[in-house]
Amino acid sequence: MSGPGTVERPRATAAPPPRPPAKSPAGPSRRRRGLTRWLNSAAVQALLAVVALVWITPLAGLLLSSLRSERDNAAGGWWTALTDPAQLSLDNYTALLADSGITDAFWNTVLISVPTTVLVVGIAALAGYAFAWLEFPGRDWIFLVVVGLLVVPVQIGLLPVAKLFGALGLFGTVPGVVLFHVAYGLPFAVFLLRNYFAEIPREMLEAARMDGGGEWRIFSRLVLPLGRPALASLAIFQFLWVWNDMLVALLFADSGSQPLTVALQSQMRQFGSNIGVLAPGAFLSLIVPLVVFFAFQRHFVQGVMAGSVK
Repeated sequence: MSGPGTVERPRATAAPPPRPPAKSPAGPSRRRRGLTRWLNSAAVQALLAVVALVWITPLAGLLLSSLRSERDNAAGGWWTALTDPAQLSLDNYTALLADSGITDAFWNTVLISVPTTVLVVGIAALAGYAFAWLEFPGRDWIFLVVVGLLVVPVQIGLLPVAKLFGALGLFGTVPGVVLFHVAYGLPFAVFLLRNYFAEIPREMLEAARMDGGGEWRIFSRLVLPLGRPALASLAIFQFLWVWNDMLVALLFADSGSQPLTVALQSQMRQFGSNIGVLAPGAFLSLIVPLVVFFAFQRHFVQGVMAGSVK
């Protein structure tokens, strides 16, 4: 007890234990910054420059060869045009575009590649969403069958499908070539998109269903925008595979439906004497996939970066 003249001091209380320092989250953003710093290093930039030079050199040689006459190409290599630009002209391209066989083959290639890419991406997106988020009998077993089709080589199905198309009247037609490419492109496309769609958080889909969204609305308004990088990557690779294909087109297309690869192959007698047709035709078949790739480059890079930080 304290007397009347004393002042009572406050009792000392124990200090709270110090808090541990907060740890910075090592999430995707931190890993992405580390990956960005690594890609921006001088050694990586120098290596990428060397790789780009190695890849661009044949392309530059093909372009210069396509702009030179057959006589100039026979007299010296394409690099001589760097010191003598007077050799370059558009005469080869003018003659190429005047050839109805080459122009028809070019449009056949477009009519084969574009519908095939659209059908493969569209059907695979629907199937991938169904295998990832819809419950139906036999879902896992059917998906295992789709995965098993990935190991079937395309050469095994050439003869049986050719007989089937002959009976159906599809052999030697553009729809027959498109149907074959769609059938053999779907297993990989379904496998890819199913795995990508399965990474979407379940809570996001459940919230959309609680808000009254149906399956089609969720698929078109939520899943497709989120899966845009995967869809763009699949579209690029599928287009490139079909555009550059010659084996399937050589067997299933006739002279009226042959694509550009088959038309150029039929022009190959001797490269030295026929380079005036082969070089501009090859560059024409090359420039379209490049345009498609650069048009979807932003989405493709997003898909690669998303896969690298998961």
